[in-house]
Amino acid sequence: MLKDITIGQYYPGRSVIHRCDPRLKLIATIAYIVVLFVAANPLGIALSLLLLAALYRVARIPGKMILRSLKPIVPIVIFTALLNLFFVTGKGEPLVHFWVFSIYAEGVRYAILLAVRVCALIAGTSLLTYTTSPIVLTDAIENLLRPLNRVHFPVHELAMMMTIALRFIPTLIEETEKIMNAQKARGAMLDTGKFTQRIKALVPILIPLFISAFRRADELAMAMECRCYHGGEGRTRLKQLRFTATDARCAVVLAVALAVIVSTHFFVPGLVS
Repeated sequence: MLKDITIGQYYPGRSVIHRCDPRLKLIATIAYIVVLFVAANPLGIALSLLLLAALYRVARIPGKMILRSLKPIVPIVIFTALLNLFFVTGKGEPLVHFWVFSIYAEGVRYAILLAVRVCALIAGTSLLTYTTSPIVLTDAIENLLRPLNRVHFPVHELAMMMTIALRFIPTLIEETEKIMNAQKARGAMLDTGKFTQRIKALVPILIPLFISAFRRADELAMAMECRCYHGGEGRTRLKQLRFTATDARCAVVLAVALAVIVSTHFFVPGLVS
């Protein structure tokens, strides 16, 4: 199960999306998330999913990677969808009524809309991390937030912390997998027993995991200090961010596609009122 978590993983490639400016990809990801919540109608959602599928196709990301990114959130999506299904009330007679629960048409629409939105949101943000290395992503975040330097906001430190946290997710997942296998080899019952027993069984996993995380953080801090790292001021970069003609064409195509999706909000009835 832990191996299915692909958050923060970079999938190397030479596609157009891989070569795009990371600032463009970051802004496009944020715009896509906004569009997902604006276009609350069947046509808008269908076009959003079609655009996402086309981007994955262009990026040459295997379909199994998309499924792996969605698999860990399936229980959360199902749980929240059921909450909307049973607790969202609507006008008129319920579609189904049993015991103290009633299912209305509005609840069904909310549940479907929520499930599709969350899955598309995770898949969209995963595309950003699949096609952008953590170092380049750090430069993009720092560059976009650079105007905040005028108010003495620690832009570089924030970008560095976000990227290091993103980079360490796969490492911590791998470390957790090793600790769990070691505990199982010692006879620990992690997958069986009552809920309270499973919670207690997590203690021998969390303690070594925290110790390992602190050790890795200390080693990283020592390595950065040995290399005389002192923040973003005066720092030079091997690869400079440049907005090319290809980036401009990609930006125009994405802007048109997102504008078409947003326009459906004004012409097509929404799933929820």
